[in-house]
Amino acid sequence: MEVIDGGITSPKGFKAAGVHCGIKKERLDLAMIYSEVPAKCAIAYTQNKVRAAPIEVMMKKDPNTLQAFTINSGNANAITGVQGVYDANQMVSMTAQALGIKDTLVGVASTGVISRFLPMDKISTGIPNAVRSLGKGEEADDTTARAIMTTDTVKKQAACRVTLKDGTVVTIAGMTKGSGMISPAMKVLHATTLTFMVTDAQMSKNFNRRWQDVMDVSFNVISVDGDQSTNDISVFLANGMAGGRPADDDPSFWEGVRYVAQQLAKKIVIDGEGATKLIEVMVRGAKNPVQARSAARAIIASSLVKTAMFGADPNFGRILAALGNSEAEFNLGKVKLVLRSNGDSVTLFEDGTPTMVAGSEVEAKAHQVLSHKKVIIDLDLNNGYSTGEAWGCDLSYDYVKINAMYTT
Repeated sequence: MEVIDGGITSPKGFKAAGVHCGIKKERLDLAMIYSEVPAKCAIAYTQNKVRAAPIEVMMKKDPNTLQAFTINSGNANAITGVQGVYDANQMVSMTAQALGIKDTLVGVASTGVISRFLPMDKISTGIPNAVRSLGKGEEADDTTARAIMTTDTVKKQAACRVTLKDGTVVTIAGMTKGSGMISPAMKVLHATTLTFMVTDAQMSKNFNRRWQDVMDVSFNVISVDGDQSTNDISVFLANGMAGGRPADDDPSFWEGVRYVAQQLAKKIVIDGEGATKLIEVMVRGAKNPVQARSAARAIIASSLVKTAMFGADPNFGRILAALGNSEAEFNLGKVKLVLRSNGDSVTLFEDGTPTMVAGSEVEAKAHQVLSHKKVIIDLDLNNGYSTGEAWGCDLSYDYVKINAMYTT
């Protein structure tokens, strides 16, 4: 696998554009992804029971093949009733007409403020403009990635090249957005994080199960604030334009897909609203991978753990309490908890006994470890051989400020 500097148009046959249509005052707010040929797809959706109109439209379509995707930011088109569904379908039809393709080949997504109707007069002029602006390369990657941003402070993209078993070189690339309302639990066939990944690899069969596996070790193990969005969607398109044999069961290909997805997921939590620290939870010695991920996710999603990380407070009881709320099986008398950062480490709990007491050198070292911008919570359950990871950020005063005034 070769990591490359690129974005959504890096694979063969994909074009994209980001334009300003007026949903936001000045920033880019409408994005489009287009494949020169229809692409096979797998899509994962939010599990929130209050689903946004574009999610309802996409789940009803249940597509196996798509050629284009239109995404707007600044307005989530969520909790907008029958009108919202009509508007989402109109976005599909407008895109299809502007591109000269069938409605069934167009996907749609939205992100932004909840419970406001889309300004369809602005979108109706923005979609043809996006079609005219479709292109490849750095500028197209940049404008498209920025057009889907809401409270994000940076664009988020990643790409790599992989050589398959038959010698075919394929490219995998993606872009994502997300900064708040992040605690995805996306399932195939059933953020706010919107994620779009593309590849020019050939796929011969349905790859929903494989895409779900990728979700479970990337976007489904991150948390900024514990709230799952009404609009979460994660899309993977494969247009086959690199040629060669199908990559369905090629381990190198899926390693590349996992890499891009995990890089995008980490970029979301690093850019979490008001975040000052990246937190990684590494669980070892679990009974199985599902329990390992459950333990890691429970810790990373805990507001009490997040606030302790923000204050550099080595209150390890919060970490162990969060572990107890997970589905993982363990004997507390065998658990070991270590904090690591910047080459330093400190053990806080081992063999059922705290190794840190108030006013001790261990406590001072723990404060030092927690003062860095990246903190690793290393937890050994000593109950098996499986591992799992999760990524998140701290919860700061600025998070409250941002969300207390989100619509004003």
